[in-house]
Amino acid sequence: MTEFVDVVIVGAGISGISAAWHLQQQRPGTKYAILERRDKLGGTWDLFKYPGIRSDSDMYTLGFHFKPWATDQMIADGPSIWNYLNEAASENGIAQHVRYGHKVVAANWSDEDRRWELTIERDGEEIQLNAGFLWACSGYYNYDQGFSPEFPGADDFAGTIIHPQHWPEDLDYQGKKIVVIGSGATAITLIPALIDNGAGHVTMLQRTPTYIGSLPDKDPFAARAYRLLPEKTAYTAVRWKAILAATGQYQLARALPNVFRKALRTMAERRLPEGFDYDKHFAPDYKPWDQRVCLAPNGDIFKAIRKGKADVVTDTIERFTTDGILLSSGEKLDADIIVTATGLNVQFFGGAKVLRNGEPQDLADSVAYRGMMLSNVPNMAFTFGYTNASWTLKADLTSEYVSRLLNYMAENGYDTVVPREPGSDVERLPFVDLTSGYIKRALDRLPKSGSKAPWRLKQNYLVDLRVIRNGKIDGDELAFTKARTPVAV
Repeated sequence: MTEFVDVVIVGAGISGISAAWHLQQQRPGTKYAILERRDKLGGTWDLFKYPGIRSDSDMYTLGFHFKPWATDQMIADGPSIWNYLNEAASENGIAQHVRYGHKVVAANWSDEDRRWELTIERDGEEIQLNAGFLWACSGYYNYDQGFSPEFPGADDFAGTIIHPQHWPEDLDYQGKKIVVIGSGATAITLIPALIDNGAGHVTMLQRTPTYIGSLPDKDPFAARAYRLLPEKTAYTAVRWKAILAATGQYQLARALPNVFRKALRTMAERRLPEGFDYDKHFAPDYKPWDQRVCLAPNGDIFKAIRKGKADVVTDTIERFTTDGILLSSGEKLDADIIVTATGLNVQFFGGAKVLRNGEPQDLADSVAYRGMMLSNVPNMAFTFGYTNASWTLKADLTSEYVSRLLNYMAENGYDTVVPREPGSDVERLPFVDLTSGYIKRALDRLPKSGSKAPWRLKQNYLVDLRVIRNGKIDGDELAFTKARTPVAV
């Protein structure tokens, strides 16, 4: 017989660990498995190896509420985050549920059997696993390939071309001239780290500017709290201080964009060299948080520019040459190494095919219920974190809700739940309210959001605390089905 588990969690990163912990706490005795395609847990924090990889939000909210981040180091490097996740999984008995080297290639929902039939690649062969509930915690981008546009003349370049998603650990860049193409979080992280680790000179080549904010990498409030209070009490205080600060900054940015712009400008100009053209290189023509605001701990990228170790060029690429890049303006950038920090390829559910009774389902036709379930897709949830705050805050709320949902179903004798198709009064909107390139390229492949609650995706943790944590389960938007017969295990 094909093995059956109550819940399959796909992905052993932050989202998967959160899902497993809440299942264990709220539904003890649940038989679950975490399927992880890689050979280590950690997701993003195991995949990316480029210099300087770090959190782009504070660790008090990127960390779990059940495992204190007990230090004043607010912005942490990648290895520290991986160690934290590994400890969280090991200390809570989650690691033993992870099945490594298991890639889900197809998931078929059977209306007849009321279960998911999963096809999994393991060690070069296909195996089957059935589950009563499927929980996609695999993130939102393609782990195999980042986005890298075709650059004319790339084959002529005599140096090394690298995408940060596939950074070679043995790369020697000591004293080298490096051009980093892109102006997102990866580029902002890479450039100071390359300089600190011996690069000769680094140029950030961007087509358009990005908003960049400066924050200290250490939190003096946390240092005092951990010195004066018990660890759990201190963590609660520090975590809520971080939540309120991040929420307040976002709301200020959306309500008073010019005030927020001025604050970012002041922070940058304090660190940039005199006479630097801020308007050309760091003043986008869109409003703050139409795209993500990047974080520069201690203003490190601005300091690197002031020291003359880095510079910024805002232009478009004509072509690569044997020894660099020719720009549309006619300027030439010399380079030994070119880093294409040009973004991610968005991919829902790890690229697995989703079927119902053997018929392929186009998830782009579905509408997201509470940002975590899909219309007309039974017994399935997915975790998608905030775009304007820590991913983990939304992941934990999703985990709480799904665990409550499963409890409600068990208590009332239901074995199936599916969000109904919203009515014609609900306008279909983009799933993510950002204009970033990686989102715009994927809009036709992503589910939709709706114009009204509970189909409208919120980006406010304080609102979601009330709606998701304390909201009722049996809303009219969900259709529940009574169990016909006990499921054979």
